[in-house]
Amino acid sequence: MISRYTRRVMDAIWKDQNKYQKWLDVELAVCEAWNELGEIPSQALNRIKEKSAFSIKRIKQIEKIVKHDVIAFLTSVSENVGKDSRFIHLGLTSYDVVDTAFSLLIKESLEKIQKDLVSLQEILKKEAIKYKKTIIVGRTHGVHAEPITFGVKILVWYEEIGRYLQRISNAIDVINYGRISGAVGTYGHLDPEVEIIALKKLGLKPARVSTQVLQRDRHAEVLSVLALLCSSLDKFAVEIRHLQKTEVLELEEPFTKGQKGSSAMPHKKNPVRAERISGLSRIVRSNLQAALENIPLWHERDISHSSVERIIFPDSFIITDFLIAEITDIIKDWKIHPERMMENLNLTQGLIFSQVLLIALIKKNVSREHAYHLIQRNSLKAWNNHLNFKELLLSDKEINKILSKKEIKDCFSFEPYLKRIDYIFDRVLSEKKLK
Repeated sequence: MISRYTRRVMDAIWKDQNKYQKWLDVELAVCEAWNELGEIPSQALNRIKEKSAFSIKRIKQIEKIVKHDVIAFLTSVSENVGKDSRFIHLGLTSYDVVDTAFSLLIKESLEKIQKDLVSLQEILKKEAIKYKKTIIVGRTHGVHAEPITFGVKILVWYEEIGRYLQRISNAIDVINYGRISGAVGTYGHLDPEVEIIALKKLGLKPARVSTQVLQRDRHAEVLSVLALLCSSLDKFAVEIRHLQKTEVLELEEPFTKGQKGSSAMPHKKNPVRAERISGLSRIVRSNLQAALENIPLWHERDISHSSVERIIFPDSFIITDFLIAEITDIIKDWKIHPERMMENLNLTQGLIFSQVLLIALIKKNVSREHAYHLIQRNSLKAWNNHLNFKELLLSDKEINKILSKKEIKDCFSFEPYLKRIDYIFDRVLSEKKLK
């Protein structure tokens, strides 16, 4: 399954191995910067780059004693490098490394999300075009309104994902910053050129001013994008769940060979994957609250945000990527029932054409208020007595004085609801011809 694969990829980004590798990347970039500024001999730099390594097992052993993860990491690296390790972490504080590496992790994760959203959008485009002219009843307040097409429903999602691609791009710009400016951000033991050189090597930009940390509004903005995205995926899932109700049954999420829906009822086919999307999206939304709480730190920094971020960022990115893969997999293989859509369109025996008749009367110089009264009178009679709306209108003497029987019958057509569909698709997809 797509979702299992993508979960492994995103999970790997947030594993200790990748985190410590990013820490080492930052330390080596700083060493290279110091070398360019003449503070670390080239021979020493070459030995550092050749010997630099860490052991997660050893880091954990050291951390149990020193109770400081960065010191434990540096000690593990130093044990491999030897005497040249005196040049590592020169002039730095822990969060020069941790925060800069954290930006790299978030950026890598956002780029993974971005790639997955492109794949989702491609599937949505394909499905939207496939069902461009497939008529389905539009529902407002959960009640039948007027006909729409299933393709337009999906086109709305396609356009929405396009906005998230822009938001992800903006989020990458927001987090594409590091800080290598020392204990409280004043470069007390650093040349600012070290920061400029090192961050350029890492593909990041220097924060124009920082304390001991990058300010957490950046991180909250990233998480807000994930929370918004998961809310939209939840919206897609809720629509799928509604349309899979037995009474509706216009589509079904994939039901694989051997799958079972209930321990008690063998007939059950439940939208469990869409429900999973709705459930897990709540976690990401709730994590945003924690990210907002991380913004007001004490003075130049405190550590209250650190423990929180170790949970909310890996969890939020892994969940978000999993949900993108789930919705993509569902849409790619869902089962659509156009014949059921048509049955549901006819469920109210023509009531969905009420506005067409209202406009037809208005065009005959009937006041809107009186036209509304005539149509609603027949609509309620049809609804309350389960009668055919068109037959009622054809037998209404007052309406027959205004509209001919042909004009009444012509109002019961799906064609008006299809005539602007190409226009909508052209405007969204910027294509002149869609198959």
